[in-house]
Amino acid sequence: MIYNERDLRTETVKALAEAVMVAARTAPKAKGRDLVEIAMLTDDDIVRLSNMMLQVSEESGLKFLLRDAANILQAQALLLIGTRNPSEVCALNCGYCGSATCEAKPKDVPCVMNAIDVGIAIGAACSKIADYRLDSRVLFSAGWVAKRMGVLEDADMVFAIPLSSSSKSPFFDRKSPVKKE
Repeated sequence: MIYNERDLRTETVKALAEAVMVAARTAPKAKGRDLVEIAMLTDDDIVRLSNMMLQVSEESGLKFLLRDAANILQAQALLLIGTRNPSEVCALNCGYCGSATCEAKPKDVPCVMNAIDVGIAIGAACSKIADYRLDSRVLFSAGWVAKRMGVLEDADMVFAIPLSSSSKSPFFDRKSPVKKE
């Protein structure tokens, strides 16, 4: 049997994305607390996220959402990585949040350690993505809108990583679309 890579590309990207999710999950976390949430979107769910990004752009006036909404449609899979209970303290009294102690930290201020955990998980994911030579880009925009949509139910500080296998990465040298009046 002969298999053409072009025929296998989408399913291959989805399978590799599953392994990337494992890499993000096993990344070290502050004091071993696992508050990281990870999900994968494909097909119609990517389209729904793109449409919501267009809507949020219209409401907010943030033009970069237009570019990124078009850009994620070129992905065969899109990963979301965030943290739940971002304000839950790590009880290190490190002061990185600006408060002298965890007890003094205002409840609505995220614990920096939770944000760092998301960053480390994203770094682990990107390292595995690089191993697979997949096209990718970390996007605040798509993660922010996915958070607003409630895609990761209890997660906050959500970032997106679209994945693609193509001859040239669609996630770099991006041009902002001209908004039609």
